[in-house]
Amino acid sequence: MSSAHIDTFARDNLPPVDQQPQFLFDLPELQFPAQLNCATELLDRHITEGNGDRTCIRAPNLSWTYADLQDKANRIANVLVRDMGVVPGNRVLLHAPNNPMMAACWFAIIKAGAIAVATMPMLRAKELKAVVDKAQIRHALCDAALAQEMHNTAVQCPGLQTLRHFNDAGPDSLEAAMSRQSGAFTNADTAADDTCIIAFTSGTTGIPKATMHFHRDVMAACACWSRHVLRPTADDVFIGSPPLAFTFGLGGLILFPLSVGASTVLLEKAGPAQLLDGIRDFGATVLFTAPTSYRTLAPRGIELRKTALRRCVSAGEALPVSTRTLWREATGIELIDGIGATEMLHIFISADEAHARPGATGRVVPGYQACVLDEQGQSVPVGTVGKLAVRGPTGCRYLADERQKTYVRDGWNLTGDAYRMDADGYFIYQARTDDMIVSSGYNIAAPEVEDALMLHPAVAECAVIGSPDDERGQIVHAFVALRAGNDGNDVMVKTLQDFVKNTVAPYKYPRAITFVGTLPRTQTGKLQRFKLRDLA
Repeated sequence: MSSAHIDTFARDNLPPVDQQPQFLFDLPELQFPAQLNCATELLDRHITEGNGDRTCIRAPNLSWTYADLQDKANRIANVLVRDMGVVPGNRVLLHAPNNPMMAACWFAIIKAGAIAVATMPMLRAKELKAVVDKAQIRHALCDAALAQEMHNTAVQCPGLQTLRHFNDAGPDSLEAAMSRQSGAFTNADTAADDTCIIAFTSGTTGIPKATMHFHRDVMAACACWSRHVLRPTADDVFIGSPPLAFTFGLGGLILFPLSVGASTVLLEKAGPAQLLDGIRDFGATVLFTAPTSYRTLAPRGIELRKTALRRCVSAGEALPVSTRTLWREATGIELIDGIGATEMLHIFISADEAHARPGATGRVVPGYQACVLDEQGQSVPVGTVGKLAVRGPTGCRYLADERQKTYVRDGWNLTGDAYRMDADGYFIYQARTDDMIVSSGYNIAAPEVEDALMLHPAVAECAVIGSPDDERGQIVHAFVALRAGNDGNDVMVKTLQDFVKNTVAPYKYPRAITFVGTLPRTQTGKLQRFKLRDLA
């Protein structure tokens, strides 16, 4: 394979080969050519095949065909290369809510042979700076609505050299620059194993982990779970809530629909109310969201039965049996459950409607292998709880991170989930094996919330855990010891909650705060989180 990357940062910072997982390419559809640009396969191919006039992306008061998206992406790619000096292998930060221009920018970055680093719209400058520093980012494209946090980030990041805002009518906007460029662009001749996206995941330490995925990984996600479990058609209309910066959202709202020539609906706000309106107004047939949203939408089952909705995918957190039952009884649709990981790019254990079992996530997706291991790395008997291990055409490649050695062992990816497998090969979720809090589908690292709380002058020490919650799966629960002279009352609760919302992404704030005199610790000073869970 001949890399197109002039900037070799990504390749230089891959984990050593002996620390990478074993990759499997047994399926015929996983035999990728040496040179591969996933933008060519997902977007340009449809125009070449004469389907450029098919609807591709819809949003409120907007509709783009495949040809429209290609034209926009090509113009942005020209801006990146000619105006901003982007060369293949450069990382380009993408900061925006889910909207058509964000999708166009994503494809432009891929076309130029650069590496897309998408970030969630709720991130603050403190979090964005960590991303910029880790991935050594020099270029950024940002939605004008998020300009202030981006400005605050740029002030702290002198290496960030070029920045363009879109969804902006100003003379310096990306749109103004696009208008001066051609709608034609020759995609970079990238290798199948050139990195094309870096996706960040919050680990238990709160220090961001950057996962590196190749062009072939993007296409493998389409060839495995989407092709064999979801089985979409060109007439499907996708809609969902996960941000495109989450690989769950990128797959469900961009990769999978475009891989079959279908269309996707992008909503900047995608709470249950907006999803319901979107399903009805756009004729959506495939829905991607978290269990929390399905619970909230279920009472509108009569309305949903009158829509075109036919497939519903749940991921991001464990799917309770009660939610599966509630949704099926309300809508007549059996949920497709699945577990994926940012490290794996997308879903690797799942079951379609016909093979769903209450309480089970599903069986291993074609193209992957999975097993349950004990502490010594040996397979455990059927029905025994252990560590979930998986391998396939995608896998963990952390960017310059010692935690690679923890995630990958003996060629297997250890996801940090505790599972058991039954005699029929169904995997049943038990718990996270670390301190990650999963709330409404969002992964929240307890130490990151603790760090934010500790910045407040009233806080002497604190600890954060996930407490069970019927609606959200878990909520962030903080135990706070205050400094002398501060009262642990309702006013202080709101003060600390608002402080966290303004320090890190608002969804990470503690919904429950318990004031304590001291935190339980061992004689060596280690925090005893199990005692806090007992208190909760």
